[in-house]
Amino acid sequence: MKKTILFVILQQYADWEAAYITSAITMLGQGQYDIKTVSLSKNYVQSIGGFRVLPDYDIKSVPKNYEALILIGGMTWRTENAEQIKVLVEECYQKGKVLGGICDASVFLGKVGVLNDVLHTSNDINDLKQWAGSSYAGETKYIAKQAVRDRNIITANGTAPMEFAKEILSALNVASEDKILDWYNFHKLGFYTASMPKM
Repeated sequence: MKKTILFVILQQYADWEAAYITSAITMLGQGQYDIKTVSLSKNYVQSIGGFRVLPDYDIKSVPKNYEALILIGGMTWRTENAEQIKVLVEECYQKGKVLGGICDASVFLGKVGVLNDVLHTSNDINDLKQWAGSSYAGETKYIAKQAVRDRNIITANGTAPMEFAKEILSALNVASEDKILDWYNFHKLGFYTASMPKM
C-alpha cells in the first residue's frame, strides 16, 4: 500500500516551493508514495505563477492515515481563513508525523506553537516573532539557515525549496542518503557540474 504525503496549498501558493519536493518523492520513491493536496475547500486553488490545482481533499475530508503534512508557502497564510489549518497541524504534530513548512507557512507553524521546542528557521526571526505573537516562544531555537530539520519538524525560508526538499526526503527515508544527496547536488549545482543521479 502506498504512503500518502499531504501538501497543504492555499490561494496564491508558491508553486516553486512544492515542485522539487513532489517530483523528487515520486522519482526517488519509486512508486511508494501518493502525493495528495489539501486546501480549505475543494474549489480550484491558483498559485502565484498561475497554476490551477483542484485539491484532493478539503480540511474536512483529510484522511487519518498519512506519512507527512507539508505546508507550502504563499501569500495567504496570514489571513483569517488560514487559521482553519491549525487543527490539522496540531493533529499531525501530536501524532509525531513529519511536518514541514516553508516561507510564510513556517511562520504559521510558529503561530500554531509547534516551533517552541525544536530547532527551526523561517524567512526572518523578527517577522516570525511579530506575526506569531505570544504563541511563539522559540527564539533561542531559531537558526539563520536555509532549511532546518529537528526530529520530524522541517522548516525553510522561501528561497530554499531545494534544501527543504532534501530535508523532507531524508525525514521520510524516501531513498538512501547517498541518492538524496546526489539528487540534491544534481539539481543545485547543475547538469554540467554534478553527475546525473541514479534513480
